[in-house]
Amino acid sequence: MKIVAVGDIIVSEALLAQAASSLNVGEKAEIIEMFWPARDRKDFQRKALNLEMNGPDAEEIPNELYEEVRDADILLVHFCPVSRRLIEAGKKLKLIGTCRGGMEHIDVQAATEKNIPVIHVIRNAEATSDFTVGLMFAETRNIARAHAALKEGIWRKEYVNSEYTTAMREMTVGIVGLGHIGRLVAEKVTGMGMKVIAYDPYVTQESVDERGLTVTMKEKEQVFKEADIVSLHLRVTPETENSINKEIIGLMKPTAYLINTSRAKVLDKNALIEALQNRAIGGAALDVYWDEPLDKDDPILKLDNITLTPHNAGNVVDALPKSPRLLVGVINDFWETKKSDMVVNLRQIMLKQ
Repeated sequence: MKIVAVGDIIVSEALLAQAASSLNVGEKAEIIEMFWPARDRKDFQRKALNLEMNGPDAEEIPNELYEEVRDADILLVHFCPVSRRLIEAGKKLKLIGTCRGGMEHIDVQAATEKNIPVIHVIRNAEATSDFTVGLMFAETRNIARAHAALKEGIWRKEYVNSEYTTAMREMTVGIVGLGHIGRLVAEKVTGMGMKVIAYDPYVTQESVDERGLTVTMKEKEQVFKEADIVSLHLRVTPETENSINKEIIGLMKPTAYLINTSRAKVLDKNALIEALQNRAIGGAALDVYWDEPLDKDDPILKLDNITLTPHNAGNVVDALPKSPRLLVGVINDFWETKKSDMVVNLRQIMLKQ
C-alpha cells in the first residue's frame, strides 16, 4: 500500500503523513511526503483563490508528483490541485482525500469516471455554522449597521427593515443544501425555537427524520417562497453555479433575507444587487464574493440592506491542525461502513455499478 501525502505552507506534509499512518489499511504502508510550493502565505492565498475560481488546472504541481502517483493507492492533499491529468496518471488510485470542505481544486468528474471515491472533511463546519447564525442576527437586527453608525457618532434607530423587524423565533429559516454545515445550522436554529424548511435534491425526508432533525424537506421554489431567512450551503457544480438567480430570488418575500457563507458562484450577483436596490427582499448577508478582496468601487458596498464580512466564517485557530486526523477518521469510517456523507461522488459511483 502506497500513500502520497501532499502538504503545503498551511497544512504540512508531515502533519498529513502522521495522520495517514493511522489509516486502517491492513498492512504497513509506504507513505511518501511531498510539498505543493508557495513562496509565503500571501502567495498561497493567491494560488488558492485562483483554484477556487478556475479549477484544478489553474495552478501547477511538482513534476515529481506525477511520478509518485503512478503506483500510489491513496492520494491525500490539502489544497494541492488534483487535475484530470494527475488522476489519470494514478493507475492504481483507489481513493483521493482532501482535508478541506471546498472541492474546486479536485477534478471530481475525472475521479468519478475512474470509480475513485473523493473524500473531504468540513474541518470548520462548527465555526461556519456558528458564523451563519451570527450573520442572521447581524442582518435581521441591524447589529453591524448600528455599530458602524455609533462609530460615526450617529444614534441610529431607523433601518430599511424597521417596519418588519421581529424576534428570531417568529421566523422560518430555509436551508438550501442540507449537507454537514446545513444540518448544523438547522440544529442550532431549531434549538432557538425557529421553524426550519430545507431543499436538497440528495436528501429525503426519511433520512432527515432518521437523524432526528426537526426539518421539513420541500422543493427549492417553496423554500424561497416560504422562508423568512434563506441560508445557502451549496458546493459549486455545473448544476449549482448561478442557480440562485433572478427568477429564484424573485420568489422571496419582500421581508425575507438571503445569507451566503458557502460559495459566491452559486449566487447571481447582479440579481442580488437588483433585488436589494429595489427592496424586493429585506436584506442579505455575505461572507463570500465573486472577486476577493472586494474592489472599493464594488456596487455591493453602496447598499444599506446588506451585511458583509471578509470570508471569515471558517477562521478558527483549531480547524487546520485537526483537519488531517479528521480526514483519516472519515476515511476509516467509510471503509468500515461503506457509506459516508463526506464522499462527494459516492452516489454517482454507486449508480454506475
